Amino acid sequence: MNSNFESREISTTEWLSLNQFLYEIKQIDSPCVSVYYAYGKGQETISLLRETKRKELFEIIESEIEKRITYLKENPSSAGKFTKTLCIFGWIKNGKVHTKEIGTSKKLPYIYMTSKRPYIKPFRDILKTNYDILLITLDQKSARLQKFYGSQIVQESKLQIYLRGRHRKGGQSQGRFLRARQTKIHVFFKKVANKVKTMDSNSELILLGGIGPAKTEFFDELDSELIKKCRFVENLSFTTSMSDIHKKIIHHLYLYRRKYVTEIIEKYEKLFKEGLTAKRNDVIYHALEIGAVDTLIVSADYHTTSQFKKIMKMLEIAKNTSSKIEFVVSPKIIKKLEIHNSVLAILRYRIK
Repeated sequence: MNSNFESREISTTEWLSLNQFLYEIKQIDSPCVSVYYAYGKGQETISLLRETKRKELFEIIESEIEKRITYLKENPSSAGKFTKTLCIFGWIKNGKVHTKEIGTSKKLPYIYMTSKRPYIKPFRDILKTNYDILLITLDQKSARLQKFYGSQIVQESKLQIYLRGRHRKGGQSQGRFLRARQTKIHVFFKKVANKVKTMDSNSELILLGGIGPAKTEFFDELDSELIKKCRFVENLSFTTSMSDIHKKIIHHLYLYRRKYVTEIIEKYEKLFKEGLTAKRNDVIYHALEIGAVDTLIVSADYHTTSQFKKIMKMLEIAKNTSSKIEFVVSPKIIKKLEIHNSVLAILRYRIK
């Protein structure tokens, strides 16, 4: 089975544009209507908006979104070369409806959701935006620590020491010189590790690179919690361009997300034996209504099923009852999910 979702990583140019757009969207602190739809499916999306009755506030916003969809039919905007998914957010500020949209060259799941703030989880899960990353570049005498939020550097620190490269004739012996040099490096790495602790806070990943053996020597200075987050980055140096740094960050985020989703599925399979899962959509829907769902695992391709509208409503209930939602794009996992109408659930407690 071939999923409609590409495994190819997003380009750095598009990733940068999306991160900037979503940074602005995250500043919106108002009830919001979030709509995602495939390019060319605008009229179907308008029909869906019209057939679902909402509170008056949201109906007013939806009316403006419908107008925007009609406009974008002829004038699509995109962060990538080709538009495959259009995403529109609508909200009211100072009595006026505002809308903001972006197109992406990647396929995102259909979304039609009203919530307290804009719903941007599919961008994070599928296009790897808005992650906290700590990037460490070092050698034996210099270190640069850069904390990224999405594509933006939000904190940066540089440390260095004077380190003589060679033993000179006379004075201390070659052996003593090397031991003193290694001690100095060790003390320096300790200092860098302490700085990493203070800058780490909520980073999902710590990426570590540099020319020579320094990165492997430094790795041993990290505590067990930091080691869990740490990944080695190849071909990273102080002269690596920002464009190449972004490529490396994107690549490692894809690897990280793949591992994370695999662990969620493993957790589901383990809890299945304990009766703490649900796989039938009617059971999951009921569990959502009573607040019993801990995690909703959804195929990013769910709109191809006959349960499309029901799942869309399930997503909204999950969002508004603090259930975690995880969109998956792995063809292997999507195939597994299709057997169960595209959705699985991990429960907070057993239900009858």
